[in-house]
Amino acid sequence: MPPCDFVPDKYESYPYEDMLKIRKQNVSPSLTPYYKKPLLLHQGRMQWLFDHEGRRYLDLFAGIATAGVGHCHPKVTAAAQKQLGRLWHTSSVYMHPAVQEYTKKLTSLLPDPLKVIYLTNSGSEANDLAMIMARLYTGSFDIISFRGGYHGNSPYTMGLTSIGNYKHGLPNGIGCQTTMLPDVFRGPWGGSRCRDSPVQTIRKCSCSPGSCQAKDRYIEQFKDTLATCVPKKIAGFFAEPIQGVNGTVQYPMGFLKEAFEIVHERGGICISDEVQTGLGRTGSHFWGFEGHGVEPDIVTLAKGIGNGFPMAAVITTAEIAASVTQGLSFNTFGGNPMACVVGSAVLDAIVEDGLQKNCEAVGTHLLLEFAKLRDEFEIVGDVRGKGLMIGIEMVKDKDSRQPLPTEEVNEIFEDCKDMGVLLGKGGLHFQTFRIKPPMCITKEDADFAVEVFHTALARHKERMATAK
Repeated sequence: MPPCDFVPDKYESYPYEDMLKIRKQNVSPSLTPYYKKPLLLHQGRMQWLFDHEGRRYLDLFAGIATAGVGHCHPKVTAAAQKQLGRLWHTSSVYMHPAVQEYTKKLTSLLPDPLKVIYLTNSGSEANDLAMIMARLYTGSFDIISFRGGYHGNSPYTMGLTSIGNYKHGLPNGIGCQTTMLPDVFRGPWGGSRCRDSPVQTIRKCSCSPGSCQAKDRYIEQFKDTLATCVPKKIAGFFAEPIQGVNGTVQYPMGFLKEAFEIVHERGGICISDEVQTGLGRTGSHFWGFEGHGVEPDIVTLAKGIGNGFPMAAVITTAEIAASVTQGLSFNTFGGNPMACVVGSAVLDAIVEDGLQKNCEAVGTHLLLEFAKLRDEFEIVGDVRGKGLMIGIEMVKDKDSRQPLPTEEVNEIFEDCKDMGVLLGKGGLHFQTFRIKPPMCITKEDADFAVEVFHTALARHKERMATAK
């Protein structure tokens, strides 16, 4: 394991067994912890997490792509501590310098005319508000999103989210329609030059340079949804530039640009959900939508903008924002001084620490190294992503592309944890390992992670051979 000179404080809270008992009795039962023996985390420092016994882990999930600049980043921590002693909370009915300073700094990073910000507390809240904006501005109601997309778990956004595990069998999402996900690995069409990624799928295609049959066919499916499921005029279209919860799914190059044009022709607006792709994580660009050559009408942000502090944002144009003024849009905690000071420090840390460049350099190295494991192991079906947003999809075999059984995925998952690496899981069948670490990880950390994953795959291969 790479060295770390940080020494965590001694754990002094309840014993582990008492914590487990409290968790089972008093914490929501729908919140299932990772691992057979759930981790009791105690402290964090940049890319490292420490459990109650002082054991160190390389965090490759960052609190679900949230601790972007690193756990307890010194600059962010210092800014929060300073503001904590000055003023915790007002409401947006008053002015506070932190709010204006942060909104100016954030909007300077977005293209014109995306210059008006609404501050909220979570990605679900942000996407709720974006749905309202789309409907008020266009005067239409129907909204389209991708199957496999995740945009929140509130009653409103549950209609946008199209992953069965997040559904509760209750009425939700009236006016929300899903369309086929243009997944070039698992979907009906895909090829060897479809993705904007250092690693392509193992599927072959006969496309000539500059053309993509998969993209064209998925566009036809998108048009079919518009022709059959919604009225002639729609309110909008939500898309993650790269799907997060569904396992870092990438679309064919050019698809999103063409889809945005089609939506605009139908009177709708386009919303880029940058909750996981924003703030330089993809490496090549600061915002995920830039990698597709598109300009959305609304951008929603959360997770990494607060580095773990609960905050989120909706950024739009003055024209769209004006449509919301027919009634009050109020959020008690949105834009509180603490959140804005933290958010501003996060933006500074990304620039000062060179984290976008680090995402591109270390992320590309990781992708190429993981691709070597795909070539070595039959169960590694796909390696994909950009920057430090990576997915490794596990399969029974490369020909069928059927998901690797959950119990086998979990064994690999547990082995990695036991060797000191924490991963995420995603996909409709939890068959994809999600790698979205703090953006400060080093090449040495990356090499350690690849070595651990290789060992876990080798152990799986040995177990399966013994079982036969």
